[in-house]
Parts: sequence; structure tokens; C-alpha cells
Amino acid sequence: MKTRVTFIILFALLFSCKENTTIVKEAVEVAIVEEPSLEGTWEMIGLYNYKNNEVVDSFKTREGNRQIKMYTKSKVMWSKLVPADSTEYFAYGAYSLNDSILKETLDYGSKTMNLVIGKRRDYIFKIVLEKDKFSQIEIDEDGDKIYSENYKRVD
Repeated sequence: MKTRVTFIILFALLFSCKENTTIVKEAVEVAIVEEPSLEGTWEMIGLYNYKNNEVVDSFKTREGNRQIKMYTKSKVMWSKLVPADSTEYFAYGAYSLNDSILKETLDYGSKTMNLVIGKRRDYIFKIVLEKDKFSQIEIDEDGDKIYSENYKRVD
């Protein structure tokens, strides 16, 4: 939305300021740059724990463990590999992204995850999204940060 408004303003300036068309043209080219997209494949690189909305502890993903999330235009699927544990973890569902809020609604998953999904299907996170990384932050009922999963883009 911000990109559209910026583009419209710069477009109007382009036609009203004939003397400075080079400057305005460069500004328009910068404004057309796409906003970061969640679509793609992501790998978790670590976790943060929060207290009073400040990071108090951080963990890198253990070597050999992997968690991958894949987003299409409207669907999400994730899987988790923990070699030391024989439990399978994966889930599939839909998602929506509005401003800085990510909502995932899971439809089904592995045997272990289906038990969880039977009790809770919807997961709402605050999201900080950049071109090649994002953090999904779990918040409590007061809006305070609890923990985050941090991802890097792999595709």
C-alpha cells in the first residue's frame, strides 16, 4: 500500500516538474522496488526468548536439526528434523499476512502435530519481514513478546 501511494505521488511530480525529471525518474525507479515477500522456502537459524519485550536469551539451531517452512500465495507447510528424536513433526495449512501480523491456520500434520492441531489450529505471530530473513514472534495476551523463531531464505 505504501509503495502505491509513493508511486502515485512521484508520478504526479514527474509530470508537474519538467525541469527535474531526472531526479524524479530516479525516485520512481527506487519506489517501484517490491516489498519483501513471505513466499518461498525458509530455514530456521535460531530462537530468541524475551522478557519485558527485550531479548534475554538466544539460541542457534543445533547442528543436524532442521526446520523448514515453505509459503505459497496462501498456504504454509513446515517440517522439523530432530535426529535425536524419532518423533515426526510437520504441518500444513493456510496463512494470511496483514501489516505485521502473520496468522497460520493448520489443517493437518504428523501424528504428533495432529494432537496439537486438535487443541489449537490458529497461530498468530508478530512478524518482522525483510528480503532474505524474517522472525515470527509469539506474543502473550497482553501483547508482550515471548519468543521468536528466526529464519533465513533458502529459495
